[in-house]
Amino acid sequence: MTVRVGQTDRPLFLRQLSTDEYLPQPYSDVDKLVVAKTVDRIETASAERRRDVSDLADGRAGTAAGLRELNAEWGETYYDVPEDAVRDDDAASDVFDGPEFVIDVQTHFMAPHGVRSFPTQMLIDLYRATMPTWWTQLDDIVAMDLACYIRNVFLECETGVAVLTSGPGVDDWRNLFNDEMHATRMLIDGLAGTGRLLNHAVVHPKIDHELEGMEAFRDEFQPAGWKVYTLGVLTEQGPQEGWALTDDEGMRFLEKARALDVRLVCAHKGISWLANNGSPADIGPAAKAFPDLDFLIYHSGYEMESYGAPPEGPFTEETADDGINRLIKSVRDAEIDRTNGNVYAELGTTWFSVIRRPEEAAHVMGKLLLHFGADNIVWGTDSIFYGSAQPLIDAFRTFQIPDRLCEQFGYPKLTAEAKDKILSRNAARLYKVDVPTMQERVKNDDLSWARDLLREVEKHGFAGLR
Repeated sequence: MTVRVGQTDRPLFLRQLSTDEYLPQPYSDVDKLVVAKTVDRIETASAERRRDVSDLADGRAGTAAGLRELNAEWGETYYDVPEDAVRDDDAASDVFDGPEFVIDVQTHFMAPHGVRSFPTQMLIDLYRATMPTWWTQLDDIVAMDLACYIRNVFLECETGVAVLTSGPGVDDWRNLFNDEMHATRMLIDGLAGTGRLLNHAVVHPKIDHELEGMEAFRDEFQPAGWKVYTLGVLTEQGPQEGWALTDDEGMRFLEKARALDVRLVCAHKGISWLANNGSPADIGPAAKAFPDLDFLIYHSGYEMESYGAPPEGPFTEETADDGINRLIKSVRDAEIDRTNGNVYAELGTTWFSVIRRPEEAAHVMGKLLLHFGADNIVWGTDSIFYGSAQPLIDAFRTFQIPDRLCEQFGYPKLTAEAKDKILSRNAARLYKVDVPTMQERVKNDDLSWARDLLREVEKHGFAGLR
């Protein structure tokens, strides 16, 4: 069995593609086996169904085939996907559709200054090294701009409410400035009806005028929460000094958040190249000091193996300083209550990164359920850096933690009720989303506004938003 590298007649999500922004990544031996089996399966389905290979590969049949081959390679059913999901669209819908109203609390795009200035190639290389070999969604992402955002978040995904956020920065490297996030929300609200898009305001507590400007940020940009990066500020000259929520600057920021009554603090923790200030060690003490604030921890402290982090496994005293375990330890040591605590673990990039390593995915979800509970885990994706989040949603809905791990480590099962909380209800509580109202609104939304807006953006660009 061989992999026909570079062939244009194979499924899109298995091609080794490139643009002027990234080079195709080589296949490992394991990748070649999974890819070859998946290609063979979809080619068989194509002949059986008299459908074009690329048509099947780009849809749920391709997702089903990829997940089934991951099960086969890892020797266990992590993704509960029957063979019929490859053969039949209705069977795929039966498997992947769900009752949850999906709220994605971490979405991005880049304004023109970010597209021009940010080292996008670095991000894409990182994502392509992490993603499953059968992942298709990155193939068409070249600009990460508003047009891609509209297409991937609203037109090609079932996400009902999205939160638009940004990375840090004070110059053009930044994805979006606060006024751009707010302007995008106002634009989409005006077309789609209030509520489909929410926005953050990014604050740099080590910059005095930003702390002083938080009241103006609140009044002008109406953020659903504050976004902070303790790693510091990325500039064209390099990174600036990091900080902690327990530093003087961090405490002043938290006091301002409380005084201004915007009480959701979203902190990027993890995906930090193992930098000290990327650790979530300060989360427990900060959450204990401010019990009337909610702390949403983006990425849950996860660190990528490609930067030297060990694989995610069970929480132990010996591994308490690794990855997600750092967040668990910080919250546990601060004696934050598991059932009524004010710390929430977010899954953006984290879930994406472990899909192709389902044993790690089981440990990630198992220990978050065990130590935080289903009420304190929140769905986010980091779209649009991976394209449409629909395959992420589909994979999550079918994922299960093996009984052997539940018995060995005491992990709770990832039940339908837990998935509903994670995909929907927990974010609704934090972001004050009226789910029944929004469900009805989205149900009756034919997305003509999104198609019209996409045409306008493709024609005229981002001009006039800011």
